[in-house]
Amino acid sequence: MLINFKIIYEKHFRDVYRFIYSLCGDESLAEEITQETFLRALKHIDSFQGKCQMKVWLCQIAKNIFFTHQSKRKRISECEIDMDNSLTSQDQPLVKALAQKDEALRIHKIVHRLKEPYKEVFTLRIFGELSFAEISQLFNKSESWARVTFYRAKQMIHRRMEEEGSFE
Repeated sequence: MLINFKIIYEKHFRDVYRFIYSLCGDESLAEEITQETFLRALKHIDSFQGKCQMKVWLCQIAKNIFFTHQSKRKRISECEIDMDNSLTSQDQPLVKALAQKDEALRIHKIVHRLKEPYKEVFTLRIFGELSFAEISQLFNKSESWARVTFYRAKQMIHRRMEEEGSFE
C-alpha cells in the first residue's frame, strides 16, 4: 500500500495540533507532541489498518504521547525515584529544579559535564525511565552497581548545584 505521507501531514496537522492543544493548553508542548505524533505515525504507517479514519488514528497516537509526557512529569514532581525506585526527601530540590524550565537547563548542563558512567546511568534512569535491572543489563553489571552509580551521580549533581547556589 503506497501512502503519500506529505499529504497526510498537510491534511491532518492542524486537527492533531488543535486536539493536543485542547488537552494541554500549551502551544509549545502541543507543537512538540504533534511533531512526535507524525514521526511515530511515519515510522509505523504499516500498522495503520484503515479500520478508522486517519485523523482518529493520529489523534490516538497524539493522546498516548501526551499521557506518557504527563505521566513522566508527574513522576518527577512526585519524587518517586531513589535507591529503592523512589526519590528520597534529599532529592526533592533536584526534582523541583528539573520541573522548572529555567533550572532544568542548569541541571542538564551539570549532567552533561558528569563523567561516564555517571552521566549515562543518571540519564537512562531519570529521562529514559529505565529500571536498575535494565540499566545493569546494558552495562553488563550488577543491579547493585547500577543503584550505586545512580546514587553517586545524584550526589555529584547535588554538590554542583549547591556550589552554584541552586539549592537552598
